[in-house]
Amino acid sequence: MTITSAIVLFSVFWFIILFIILPLNVTTQKDVENIIPGTAPSSHVNSNLKRKFYITTIFTLLVWAPVCFGINFFMP
Repeated sequence: MTITSAIVLFSVFWFIILFIILPLNVTTQKDVENIIPGTAPSSHVNSNLKRKFYITTIFTLLVWAPVCFGINFFMP
């Protein structure tokens, strides 16, 4: 596996895992009963994107490393 294909594989895994993690632990304006006029009640209060990016990166490394190992050593 070349470095380019490893980076592409990491990027694909990262975005897939990000889209899985994004909707988790979302607090909406309706949940806290503080709806700002002109916004949807389902708008998030605090998205915690920085934390979700860190979690996404950790999970991606845990998935990506064994896949790269498997491709490099078990595929002819």
